[in-house]
Amino acid sequence: MSPVRVVIADDHPVIRDGLSALLSSVVGIEVVATAATGREAVRAAVTEAPEVLVLDVQMPDLDGVAAATEVLRAAPSVAILMLTMFDDDDTVFAAMRAGAHGYLLKGANQEEIVRGIHAVAAGEAIFGPGVARRVLGLVAGPDRSAEPFAELTARERQVLELLATGLTTTAVGTRLGLAPKTVTNHASSVFAKLGVSGRAEAVARARRAGLGGAG
Repeated sequence: MSPVRVVIADDHPVIRDGLSALLSSVVGIEVVATAATGREAVRAAVTEAPEVLVLDVQMPDLDGVAAATEVLRAAPSVAILMLTMFDDDDTVFAAMRAGAHGYLLKGANQEEIVRGIHAVAAGEAIFGPGVARRVLGLVAGPDRSAEPFAELTARERQVLELLATGLTTTAVGTRLGLAPKTVTNHASSVFAKLGVSGRAEAVARARRAGLGGAG
């Protein structure tokens, strides 16, 4: 039986290299590449064609959720296992909407991570204990699928809605208490998730959906 081919994407070298060494020692798993940024993760998913991409949420140049969205579009056969420290509802929900097959926290032990990799490779969904409770709560809670841009986090939706009102990046930051660079990063993630070329196209879509005070 062929080993499960895995790409590991994490921006912290110690975690990335440690996880690579750990998984490389496991029979039945082959680490074929590592990535330090979101765009590197997408590129490796396309060029290496792994069965599984182990992906962190917080990544430079393209966050993990946006990267998962691109992988789903460019390499849909790759199963995505999020391995991160973030377990808030918005992030978990956004990751699932982006196409992640599993969601584990970085406190997971080796056995849990290996089991997660094999599970998503087999087409199953897997969640860490705390995350599983959140996912069940999301499923049992209000239906967000009818909302426009449900793939966005609450903060990203706020940024998009304020941009749609015509505010500048600096003004959006002032309104939300964020640095302009943070607003720019959120906006870039919004553009990637919506598959738009930039602010003008995103604003046009937002206004058509009723955000920003226009229908």
